[in-house]
Amino acid sequence: METNQPASSTTVFPPASAAPGMFGTRIPSAVAFAVGILLFFLPFSEMRCGNSAFMNQTGKGFILNENWKPTGTAGMLGKDSMKESTSKVTDTKAGNSRIFAIAAAALALLGLFLSFANAKTGGAGGMVVGILAAGALIALMFDLKKWFNDSLAKEAMDKTKEGADNMGLDKIGNTMGDIKPTLAFTPWFYIAVVAFLAAAFFCYKRMQSSKT
Repeated sequence: METNQPASSTTVFPPASAAPGMFGTRIPSAVAFAVGILLFFLPFSEMRCGNSAFMNQTGKGFILNENWKPTGTAGMLGKDSMKESTSKVTDTKAGNSRIFAIAAAALALLGLFLSFANAKTGGAGGMVVGILAAGALIALMFDLKKWFNDSLAKEAMDKTKEGADNMGLDKIGNTMGDIKPTLAFTPWFYIAVVAFLAAAFFCYKRMQSSKT
């Protein structure tokens, strides 16, 4: 006598999707964009004589077109020449540096907001915005160097017959010797560029992880 036994049914569940790693979340790109934005409050550029910086400008200062700020070394210039030197810098248009600084900050803020969007929008959009923000800062650097070399450095080394102050750099020269003034960019500036490029990379990794 045969006994018919019902076939046992086995329910097959789809494999659980692996949880996204750190690069698959919004945290890395959001942090990178936020760090880059905060660095705008620190000095981005310095005017130097030899190894001594006597004026600097922050990223925020470029955006708001503020006066270059004298550093401790500038104390040797005296109060009156300090006023002249800061007003001289303000009166001379620093090329398109303000435009590039505003563009970099605006792109960084947009990237920060995109970091909180979904992986597809935030990944692709944030990657493009991060690269553009870093590019805007690099454009600021080249534009500011051109402006300095074409105008301020030439004025600073031109000794007028009337004994004009020439940004006060001639008095620095009397103390420090015949050292040409130079324009330098601080580590904070380069860290900001790296932060935006890192944010673009994190957005790319997030976009890639959403496809798996």
